[in-house]
Amino acid sequence: MNISNKKVMAAKVLNVGVSRVRIDPNSLERVADAITRDDIRNLIKEGIIWAERAKGVSKGRIRKKRAQKKKRGRGSGSRKGSIGARLPRKRLWVTKVRAMRSYLKKAREKGDITSDVFKKIYLQIKGGQIRSIKHLKEQISLLSRSGR
Repeated sequence: MNISNKKVMAAKVLNVGVSRVRIDPNSLERVADAITRDDIRNLIKEGIIWAERAKGVSKGRIRKKRAQKKKRGRGSGSRKGSIGARLPRKRLWVTKVRAMRSYLKKAREKGDITSDVFKKIYLQIKGGQIRSIKHLKEQISLLSRSGR
């Protein structure tokens, strides 16, 4: 008993793909007797034919895809533009200076440095004498050891 045509008709009525159409195995004779779309609609109402729920994409797969997107295409072959074009010098400067100033303020609040040392190093940061937070830590340790 071939019911593949009935399945196709049911898929069109249900507006789903053929693979999602399910037929009750106990009522195959009734399905085989159905000739028109109206007969198929009646079988759907009775619950003999139904459509399975669509399977979505799992959250884990979405997370994995998102993680791959972040890592992909960052090599030298995909870069168009110099470093200065991708991240302007000024933006880099502002980010560094803000990080160093906030570190310096926290050090003053903790009591690691005095206000005199704070002023001195603050001006050095502004003048570009201190390159990074690591360099800043070195300068703080040098100045605090020498007692200035």
